[in-house]
This record gives sequence, structure tokens and C-alpha cells, in this order.
Amino acid sequence: MKCAAGIDLGSTTTKAVLLDESGQVLGRGITNSRSNYEVASAIAWTEAITSARFDLLERALAASVGAETGRAWAAPMRAAFRLELFLDELRELRATILRHLERNLVHRPERSGLERAVHLILDAIERDASAMFLGDAPRRSDFFRDVAGAAYVAEAQGIARTGEVAFEPLAALYDRAILEVETRSETPDVGALLRRAFERVLPPGDAEPEPARSLLLRAIELASAQRIEAVAVVGTGYGRQTLPFPKESIRSEILCHGRGAHRVFAGTRTVLDIGGQDTKAIQVNEDGVVTSFQMNDRCAAGCGRYLGYIADELNLGLHELGPLALQATKTVRVCSTCTVFAGAELRERLALGQRREDILAGLHRAIMLRAMSLLARSGGITSEFTFTGGVCNNAMAVKVLRELVHENYDPATVLNVHPDSIYMGALGAALFALGDAEAGAPALLPTFLRATTSNGEARP
Repeated sequence: MKCAAGIDLGSTTTKAVLLDESGQVLGRGITNSRSNYEVASAIAWTEAITSARFDLLERALAASVGAETGRAWAAPMRAAFRLELFLDELRELRATILRHLERNLVHRPERSGLERAVHLILDAIERDASAMFLGDAPRRSDFFRDVAGAAYVAEAQGIARTGEVAFEPLAALYDRAILEVETRSETPDVGALLRRAFERVLPPGDAEPEPARSLLLRAIELASAQRIEAVAVVGTGYGRQTLPFPKESIRSEILCHGRGAHRVFAGTRTVLDIGGQDTKAIQVNEDGVVTSFQMNDRCAAGCGRYLGYIADELNLGLHELGPLALQATKTVRVCSTCTVFAGAELRERLALGQRREDILAGLHRAIMLRAMSLLARSGGITSEFTFTGGVCNNAMAVKVLRELVHENYDPATVLNVHPDSIYMGALGAALFALGDAEAGAPALLPTFLRATTSNGEARP
């Protein structure tokens, strides 16, 4: 299968979107951005290929058992696949921590205690993994670092309370190991993971009749074996100048976010993109072409990086800020949204006894007020208004933005927030790539795609 791809290299995350020849989304991938941008791009591509396998699986199932039954099987398969992938990464984390523990002479006198504690922690996470991914488990972070890290810290704190091992060396072991684990660009064996997921969804002896098992297994084999070939790839994003792409294959992130938002919501006329390092207010016409825009200055205040700093100050995951802020009973007025001074103001307010939920509510409002100022300078808000970028995954940010829009503009203004809004820039880049392919432009592939496996995954 031929596809066009867009890769959005952001300061925090790198996203990839694949489109088939008809322009339909085939797969999406996301990973943490790294100092090695080629590795980040390659991993995002591989994640998108893995996602595409599920689309191909669902298509194969629809052809054999019908669309409704196919979707009914595909959903538990996806959850079971994520569980199997998590368990593989957890095993890699265990091996890496133990390797660091063996090499670290500082810990030699207490190595046996630390090693036993590490095994207890990771054994507990492995036991609880099924509950985190299967059944009615709520959606968690897209990143192994967040899911494993939260569970690891909770277990480590419990062990530390017994007085047997201190928390700090356990946390230090995790911090060192996770950097190594998430930087590796080894391609997972998707076929093997799908077959393991199949055994979870339809174990031997299950009530599902044997012909159904055979159909699902056949669909898995077809989805795993099909080659996915990129015929055009366009890169964009905050770090686009460092992408391992030919310069002819790079587009402005403003153009890409405008086009991606317009593709998903055809009525879009105003776009707000808040990423890790910058904020963009964009106006587009009825064809999705950018007519004007405004960007914040080089300061990261009001962006995802600012929220990340606040999360670090509170020892929370970035994905935990929004849900916690939604629990506020009042909104504390925050004087500074400067990243440099935010930590000091946060600590001062906590010392005064103010609830962190209420402080976070104030911080979110201050961030969105900056965004509203940027929107006003770009030409205001015209319905429909679409919110994109990583911060759109923050439920509190969306709530505050909706309130401010309705307070300052027509209350009937439509505010679009899509579950995949973080991919809008990559989608726009993929649409540009598809246009290049349709125009007969030569395929100028990034370096990490010039040698791929037989199934289309990037070689490390």
C-alpha cells in the first residue's frame, strides 16, 4: 500500500500521520521529542505504521466478517496490543535498571536491597498492567514514561515508607533507565504482538467458534504482512529546520495547522495552536489557506513548556494537571505567567495555604488569557474556531478557553476540539505530501526512510 506522510517535530512531542492514496487517515504515531531528531522522527513513523496495521486489520475483518463485527473485535485487540507492548517495554525497563545498578559503584553496599525493591516494584506494575489497559480502564497517557513512571513512583514510595530502602536512589535508577529505554529506536515485531493480543482476546477454549478464530488470525496475518510504502513525506513543526528532510519537503507549521484543522472541520476560519514552545493564532479562508496569523514571542510563557514546568514543581505528570485543576472550587488570580517566576509564585501560594487545585485553575486562566490576546491581534475569532496542539488535550485549558470565547465573542461561536487535535500539524503536512505525490513531484524521502524493512517500518 502506498501512503503520504506528514511528520510534525515539536519541542515536546513528535507526531506522524499517514494518508492512503484516497486521502483517508491510515495511521497516527506520537513520541517524545529527543535531542536526536532523526530518532524521534523514525519512532513517530514506526508508531504510525503500527497504528496503520490496526486500520488494515479492521479493513480485513470488515471484508471477512462485516464492518460491525470487525469493529467489535478490533477494539479489544487494540487494547490487548497496547498491553503487550507495555509489558515488553516494562521488561526492557527492568533489564536497563538492573544493568545500571550493576554498573553503579555508588550503590554497591546497598545493591541487594535496591535490587530486591526494583523487582518488587516492577512485579507489582506487571500484575496491575491488565487492569490499566483492558476492560473499562480509562484512557491513559500515550507515553510509556508517564504510565510506568506514575506506577513506579507510587510503588517506590510505599517501599520507602517501610524504611527498608530510601526513595531517592530508587527514583534515580528509574530516571536514568527511562532516558535510555525511550531513546532506543528498535522496531517492535508488530505481528508477534498482534498474535499475543489475539491469544488474550480469543484464548483457546473461548466460547467464540473456531471459524471466527481462524478469520481473525487470518486478518492479523494479512495486516502484519502488507508492505506500507511512503511515496511522499513532508516535515513541519517547531523543530522543522533540524528535521532529517530535504528542504523541499519542509512546510511552515502555520500552513500545516491551518490546513489540518480545515480538513477535519471544514467550517474552520480561526485556529489556535498551543504547542510546547509557542502559540499561534491563525486565520484561514474557506479553502483552508492562511490569510493572517500572529505568534507569541520567544518566551515559553503560556505554552506547554510552562505547564510542564508547573507539573515538575508539583511532582506531577503533565497529563495530571488538567484533571486536577478541574477540581478547583475557586480560581486564584495568578500575577505572573513567566516560566522563570512561576515556580516562586506557586511555592509562595502553597505556603499561604491555598489549594493547589485552585492555584492551577488560576494558572490555566492566565495562560488562556494570553492566547485570547494573541487571537485578538490576529483578527479575532470567527466561527468555526478550532483548537489544536498538545495543550488542547488539557481538559481545563479547553474549559477555560470555551468560557473566555463565550464571554468575549458571540456565545454561539462553535469551538472545535478533536480527540486527535494534537495531530493537526502532521495531518496538514501529510495533505501537502499527498498533493506533491498527486502532482508527480519526485519522492524526496527523509534519511530514516531510505532503508526500511519489508513491511515499511523504519530501520534504526
